[in-house]
Amino acid sequence: MAFSADELRVLRRALAIALHPAPLPDEDVQDCLRLAGSVDEAAGEAGRLRAFLLADLARYRNALPGSLSGYLELLQDALAAGYDPRPEDLAALRALRGGPVAAALLERCQVLAERSVRARLAGRAVPATAPAPRSRLLALPGGRVAEPEKPKAPAAPARPAAPSERPAPKPSEVFPPRRRPVPPPQQRAAG
Repeated sequence: MAFSADELRVLRRALAIALHPAPLPDEDVQDCLRLAGSVDEAAGEAGRLRAFLLADLARYRNALPGSLSGYLELLQDALAAGYDPRPEDLAALRALRGGPVAAALLERCQVLAERSVRARLAGRAVPATAPAPRSRLLALPGGRVAEPEKPKAPAAPARPAAPSERPAPKPSEVFPPRRRPVPPPQQRAAG
């Protein structure tokens, strides 16, 4: 996750206030709340991307052996991101172990799966397939005191989203598929 210069400025201020509590101006509180919202949105997007990639991995696995190279590439990326190989992955790799890449991945996945099983048997937490939801930032030390609740007016019926609001982009729009490098054309020597 990367922060912009403004977000880093807000983060520095929030950390300084957390270490040395002091009353905050309303503008600083709003900046902190906006930053917390941005972090929540980024974490939610990361969860959606992870779910998309896992579904993509399952589609490639179901299309084996025709999708061999794509599946192996996606599985390597997923393992690098902390994916815990499933029994279906191990079965697919056993069927494909004739190739050197698949054989190496099978060994790696067996080690990871064994570690995962041992951790579960020992009662330790195992990395989840989806990120745990982060709690909302409710109060800042030294921040604004909660205002007493005012009587609320009757809620207006929810109106549909304005057509000018853009829906969240799909992972395929944000992260285009990786292209393999094309080897340079072979030059022939005049004979």
